[in-house]
Amino acid sequence: MARIGIYGSSFDPITNVHLWTASTVAHRCHLDQVIFLPCSSKRKDKTMNTEDEHRWNMVQLAIEENDRFIADDYEMKQEAWKITTYETLKHYKNKFANDEIFFIMGADLLVDIGDGKWGNEELLVKENRFIVMARDGIDMLKTIGRSPLLRNHDDGNTFHLIDKGLAMEISSTYIREEFALDGEPRYLLPESCYNYIKQHLLYK
Repeated sequence: MARIGIYGSSFDPITNVHLWTASTVAHRCHLDQVIFLPCSSKRKDKTMNTEDEHRWNMVQLAIEENDRFIADDYEMKQEAWKITTYETLKHYKNKFANDEIFFIMGADLLVDIGDGKWGNEELLVKENRFIVMARDGIDMLKTIGRSPLLRNHDDGNTFHLIDKGLAMEISSTYIREEFALDGEPRYLLPESCYNYIKQHLLYK
């Protein structure tokens, strides 16, 4: 039985912190595999800054030297109505029926789920397991404790809370802004992705 983490994000673009986070989670939670899942531009709650093709290519470039990391364009291929985290996790639980599936997310998303901002949040929390990464200014235990939804499904296995030990945040937004301003974000993202963005004149 393998332990598989699903790491969904816009990856617009993927950053070195995305990779460091995935590596830290895989090590700390003994994951056999981390699936990088770029979200679709068809999602109504997301606004992308470049095409799916470019984000997909950059994710593949970024992870190509790590055998534990794989990329999956599953969400990019789905119809807009079917793109929810609940449906996505159901897909992976069916695909890897004999394995343990975990959804990797930041504490900010835990807050949103607890506040009822996600679709199918009751079934999402009831039927799945989560690895939650600390974010500055968010008390994860208090977030769970003050939400009836999260608290009533916290059986000790639902949420694996991780303090990464280093408050390092490099946002994709900042990198995009640096490119737009003709700045130099070279060492904030993989070299292959930096070169790809330069070659294709992205985020200008």
